Amino acid sequence: MRSMNTLTRADLAEAINRKLGLSRAESLTMVEEILDFMADALAAGENVKISGFGTFLLRDKTERVGRNPKTGVEVPITPRRVLTFRASQMLKDRVADA
Repeated sequence: MRSMNTLTRADLAEAINRKLGLSRAESLTMVEEILDFMADALAAGENVKISGFGTFLLRDKTERVGRNPKTGVEVPITPRRVLTFRASQMLKDRVADA
């Protein structure tokens, strides 16, 4: 099912197909709709929390001064919004036991 140790949208759709008996097209549509819903919420500035899995958090970073490691020249880093993921304790425990 998995290719190169990466779980893909197709893999998720295949799992839904096997477990719920939905057609492959319906399964893929379900996966796409869930991901679109999450992306829309994040684009609107909302955090996304999936109990037992984790939380996708938006953080606003302020402008700061960085340094080019090669030349040592200071460079301003513009303010930006970044997306981070915090795994739930259940997910951390499950990954640690694997």
